[in-house]
Amino acid sequence: MDLGLAGRRALVTGAGKGIGRSTVLALQAAGARVVAVSRTQADLDSLASECPGVETVCVDLADWETTEKALSSVGPVDLLVNNAAVALLQPFLEVTKEACDTSFNVNLRAVIQVSQIVARGMIARGVPGAIVNVSSQASQRALTNHSVYCSTKGALDMLTKMMALELGPHKIRVNAVNPTVVMTPMGRTNWGDPHKAKVMLDRIPLGKFAEVENVVDAILFLLSNRSSLTTGCTLPVDGGFLAT
Repeated sequence: MDLGLAGRRALVTGAGKGIGRSTVLALQAAGARVVAVSRTQADLDSLASECPGVETVCVDLADWETTEKALSSVGPVDLLVNNAAVALLQPFLEVTKEACDTSFNVNLRAVIQVSQIVARGMIARGVPGAIVNVSSQASQRALTNHSVYCSTKGALDMLTKMMALELGPHKIRVNAVNPTVVMTPMGRTNWGDPHKAKVMLDRIPLGKFAEVENVVDAILFLLSNRSSLTTGCTLPVDGGFLAT
């Protein structure tokens, strides 16, 4: 199936590991030219080695001024995947200012800033585009010790709808994917305890967590011409968790 991604230029944040890294590899395999953004230079170096031709930008998206400088000259972008995020888990009564600031700066504010930079470029060039925000099932369900994380992802879902509303007239589509637990190395570490995993799996009708490729496939679909009339959606990749 031709996704219509060949020759287009894509920017992916949080590209050093997990979903972001796999998205970069899949986009390049589909013929796109990719700009990979991460705060960890070593991850970008290994990605560039694995995926020759990928452009890399090392920047901490929590820093507004540095991000503005790093991305202001990134050049024309047709596709954007806002994947960078942090998950700082604390019981509600122990939530700290630092956890709030870092989480909202990366999970929400950086999405606004990076999307503004990319969308302004699309509008100036008069070209259509597609943006995918990587959200979570945690945007719509309360999870113990996830107060700040759930809040940022809930806000990200509404931001996705607002971006779709305001950017639609410029032919820019904006959607979100909302995965369950994803079996990245971090996911395997955090959910390796069988008892902890069973509590979550018992709430998933299909009885399994997501693999990285499940999420990447959904991202590619939402970026592609195959979803040309889809905007403002929050697409679960959760085995049915949000249906329960």
